[in-house]
Amino acid sequence: MQSVTLVLPYPVSANRYWRTYIPKGHRNAVTVVSGEAKRYKLAVQKTALEAGITKPIDGRISIAYQLYPNRPKDFARRMKRDPDHWDDTVQCIDLDNAQKVMFDALKGIAFVDDDMIFRINGQRAEPDEMGPRVEVRIERC
Repeated sequence: MQSVTLVLPYPVSANRYWRTYIPKGHRNAVTVVSGEAKRYKLAVQKTALEAGITKPIDGRISIAYQLYPNRPKDFARRMKRDPDHWDDTVQCIDLDNAQKVMFDALKGIAFVDDDMIFRINGQRAEPDEMGPRVEVRIERC
């Protein structure tokens, strides 16, 4: 496999991805992946399997992705008020947080490890009728 394109669910916020707590009877905090993050990872794995990915790309890769936030119900009013930049007011996860969560979910599924990512192109897209999602293209480079 030289390249793959996936449409993934909208990522979990990095703030909700990890949970830190002190187990009863212990002094030190433990950080674990949250239940919400585990469900996101399973959804990404299912998407990859449905796309025919049976083994991760090995070696250097490049990743390009577009993050589509949820389109608000009042988008038409926002567009009328500010046609060129209406989507600046739409709630959206930061690109770097989305990237971190998405790469963690794809690691071992679509590519071997994120230390082999040599090029990244991320972009926030205008919300549309297809709903919140991330469109990802992973290529060997």
